[in-house]
Amino acid sequence: MSEQGAGVLDGATHPAEQTRLFGHRQAEAFLANSYRSGKGHHAILIEGPEGVGKATLAFRFANHVLTHPDPQSAPPAIADPDPSSATSRQVASGASHNVLHLTRPIDDKTGRMKSAITVDEVRRAGKFLSQTSGTGNWRIVIVDPADDLNRNAANAILKILEEPPKRSLFLVLSHAPGKLLPTIRSRCLPLSLAPLSDDDLLAALATLGTTLPSAGEQVLAAANGSVSEALKLVNYGGFEILEAFRAIVSGEGTLRKDVHKLADVLSAKDSDTIFGFFCGQASDYITRAARDAAFAGDLQRADALARLSSSITDRINVSQAYNLDRKQTIISLLDEISASM
Repeated sequence: MSEQGAGVLDGATHPAEQTRLFGHRQAEAFLANSYRSGKGHHAILIEGPEGVGKATLAFRFANHVLTHPDPQSAPPAIADPDPSSATSRQVASGASHNVLHLTRPIDDKTGRMKSAITVDEVRRAGKFLSQTSGTGNWRIVIVDPADDLNRNAANAILKILEEPPKRSLFLVLSHAPGKLLPTIRSRCLPLSLAPLSDDDLLAALATLGTTLPSAGEQVLAAANGSVSEALKLVNYGGFEILEAFRAIVSGEGTLRKDVHKLADVLSAKDSDTIFGFFCGQASDYITRAARDAAFAGDLQRADALARLSSSITDRINVSQAYNLDRKQTIISLLDEISASM
């Protein structure tokens, strides 16, 4: 698998190849106007939930900048990439000498993406920025997402952001900007993207050729305005997994049999995507329960659930870091969540 295609969900299009952007009209207009003014910031932190179009917006803006390298002569709006344009084709294929997509690299031994963006990848960005462009064009680095930077990589990125080369642009993506180094956030101009509306989400899915099942309204509600979550719900069996999880924690059905059945699905070979989906959904479920308890005035229960959410996140991270038995980890987590609900 090429790095350009790595990490792309079944039924999805790589953001660099996507020619349409759904929603985020104000954010796109802001980028166009900021660039055209000639006073645009050298580093923009594009933040928002996963799967709402942050990377698509970043690649569209990169294509816009490279197509119109002189800010003052740039048009007032960002157009859809032109497939007949050499610049657009190069950006879409990952062959542009002026765009570096900094993301988790492929592990040569396993063929899978590594768990973090390492300092070696950031050094690539440093070398990329130091090279003299033959066209005198912009150099654009898309960090996707900055949440995946390990500590050394984050510090290395920070050094570049502190003294950026001329005609360089950083588009830093983040699903959870509060977890980034404060010094990285302070050197970036924040641009927040909201979850997609149901209409925009449906339009995006239609473009990908994805049809919602009969439980379409429930899928839309569970997707929370995210294209990637919708694809996991529809194409990866996520909706059935979510229903099984809710039945387990509510005590419905034959509990032990259902627990083991769900654990088998989530620990099967090549289940990384759906396991990550489950972890996120379980964490959100507990967080919502904690919030509901707080609103109801039960602060003791709210605190206990908040601690449970933090504990589960830590245990999942440890399990993945040390390659512990995933099935047993899932069974343990389900038991603990069920006992707390």
